[in-house]
Amino acid sequence: MTFSFELNKTDGKARTGLVRTARGDIETPVFMPVGTLGTVKSLTPEELVNAGAKIILSNTYHLYLRPGHELVAELGGLHKFMNWKGPILTDSGGFQVFSLSKLRKIEDEGVRFRSHLDGSMHLLTPEYAIEIQEALGSDIMMVLDECTPHPATREYTKNSMELTHRWAERSQKMERGGPGALFGIVQGGMYPDLREESARAIVDIGFDGYAIGGLSVGEEKLEMMDMLEAAIAILPKERPRYMMGVGAPEDLVEAVSRGVDMFDCVMPTRNARNGTLFTKYGKLGIKGSRFRNDPGPVSKECDCYTCKNFSRAYLRHLYVSKEILASRLNTIHNLHYYLGLMGDMRNAINEGSFDSFKRGFYSALDEGLNNI
Repeated sequence: MTFSFELNKTDGKARTGLVRTARGDIETPVFMPVGTLGTVKSLTPEELVNAGAKIILSNTYHLYLRPGHELVAELGGLHKFMNWKGPILTDSGGFQVFSLSKLRKIEDEGVRFRSHLDGSMHLLTPEYAIEIQEALGSDIMMVLDECTPHPATREYTKNSMELTHRWAERSQKMERGGPGALFGIVQGGMYPDLREESARAIVDIGFDGYAIGGLSVGEEKLEMMDMLEAAIAILPKERPRYMMGVGAPEDLVEAVSRGVDMFDCVMPTRNARNGTLFTKYGKLGIKGSRFRNDPGPVSKECDCYTCKNFSRAYLRHLYVSKEILASRLNTIHNLHYYLGLMGDMRNAINEGSFDSFKRGFYSALDEGLNNI
């Protein structure tokens, strides 16, 4: 297996590193655009590369149901299927099954669920989740876990956590044929001691990297960061740390300041399709009537393709006219912003100026959209 992590520089708890995979190296901290169905919605692989993406995330659950992992394997694996040459991380499908609460039943063996596509019954076990991900050709695979709902009682949370640990052990013991790395997932809900217990248990099993799951599921931001801190204090410094499904730009900054290396979230792409654009001064809703005759770019400080070539007035026109190009141009801008934010944080950490960067980040948000 060709996978390793090198810790390069620390600034407080924030850190930079290098994840090495057979399909390329990834500088951390890194944001992974979400390509659920084997595509980051509306963009070509070349546009992702131009935006600065080094690794993307795809979804085991959705690709298993359609078009099927066997078909993807027959056609040369997910990288060839979607013409993405860089690394791919695949999640295990646990979160998607969690979201199908009325269509699934959790057992010790695995999760029985009905397809949201045709109602057919399926059983996803920890072993089968790995088998699917290997068929897809994933560079980084995730163990099957139960994403604990919020709110949840301590008893439910503990039982759910212990099930995740049993599944993690089964995943690690499974004989794997491919080169993909395997990450364990810390659960424990909103109970700090359970977060610590889960982190210790997952580390004891031993994985190539460690993810913190079950956050950003409805809890307050301060509570989310408290749970992150409880878990990350236990995780080994020599392995990458991945905060799953988070988030907003300020969440990324706060999590990096606590030592997180990897992130994914649908926020930049979903918001783009809904007409919300991210800038250093905050979010801009492009459908607003005040942009009807605005000749300026989304952000004067942005050098993405969208900002260099199109006005706010044009982007508003595309959006209110429901043109497909609106989603494409908005997504190009939002991913450029997110990936640029990660690059700025890497530079600040390497220069030993992360605290100054963080103050500047919040100062710009306080100044607001009048400065765009």
